[in-house]
Amino acid sequence: MTHVAMTGAPGFLGWHTRGALRERDLTDEAICVGGDFDAAAAAAALDGSSRLIHLAGVNRASDDEIHDGNVLFAEQVADALRRSDAPPPVVVYSNSIQAGNGTVYGDAKARAADILASAAADLGLEFVDLKLPNLFGEHGRPFYNAVTATFCHILAEGGQPTVEADKELTLLHAQNAADLLIGNVDPADQGGLEVRETVSGLLARLSSIARVYGTGEIPDIADAFDRDLFNTYRSYTFESQIPIRLTRHADSRGSFFEIIRSHGGPGQSSFSTTVPGITRGDHFHRRKVERFTVLAGEGTIALRRLFTEEVFEFRVTGDEPMAVDMPTMWTHKITNTGDRVLYTSFWTNDIFNPDNPDTIAEEV
Repeated sequence: MTHVAMTGAPGFLGWHTRGALRERDLTDEAICVGGDFDAAAAAAALDGSSRLIHLAGVNRASDDEIHDGNVLFAEQVADALRRSDAPPPVVVYSNSIQAGNGTVYGDAKARAADILASAAADLGLEFVDLKLPNLFGEHGRPFYNAVTATFCHILAEGGQPTVEADKELTLLHAQNAADLLIGNVDPADQGGLEVRETVSGLLARLSSIARVYGTGEIPDIADAFDRDLFNTYRSYTFESQIPIRLTRHADSRGSFFEIIRSHGGPGQSSFSTTVPGITRGDHFHRRKVERFTVLAGEGTIALRRLFTEEVFEFRVTGDEPMAVDMPTMWTHKITNTGDRVLYTSFWTNDIFNPDNPDTIAEEV
């Protein structure tokens, strides 16, 4: 199996990129930089890899640490490339649109790009310099460097964010950035994936998403940007808003409950029966929104965030109906743990496309 070498794998963009690699059945091999750099180990990780993705960087520190850290990381990667017996044919650098803007950070990123480009040229490798804008996505770190993560966190906690300085942002979802990094999307098409929105406009979108989803309903996610914002917001509400309790109306005729209300966009509903002891699922989605609702019988829904070990379980029954929404980049499954047939409804926000199923096998 071909592998991809990567620095910065434990970080936010690294997590998203590793998830995208899973869809292509590619493994990743981490390269440590900085104080933990081992030139021989790094060269070995590069040997036979299909590409190197350099994500590691310093953006929050003193001026000297920002400059020296970014330059050092690039020098270490360049050294590893030159030591490698079989270096990757492609070197991809996660640069910034701030590169070369006269700030310490911007100049450091530009200098790092020059170092990597020089090494790639010396070795006859393709160098891809991706200048990425403001990134957002599931499980971003709030109060750090992404206003989207901060807004989502505050809204999920029931607070109301404020805008301190309104300006236009260029935004790119982390899964789109990952597609650029791993070669799913031509870098020339990056502009078509970016969205320009003001800080106040971003807050208005997220506030609307939070308000609608707070009722258990699905907001209008017909637009891909709104879908990505919704998936981002949902990552901050998992433990507080899952499962979603549904109101069951029963009388002598039987019972009735609503499964879902969607405010806009396509959707597809499916239905399954599962015999006792059988499991369905063991997969994850990168962008697809999916809701499980047990109609009759008893089961257990299990979920695990990619590249972590903790498994969350929800016991569900048709006698007390509830919905469980599957977070993107979390693998999930449902098992019939009862002694009778389990009846389950599945809803997704898109029409299933066998050429792009967005359903990636991964055991919980």
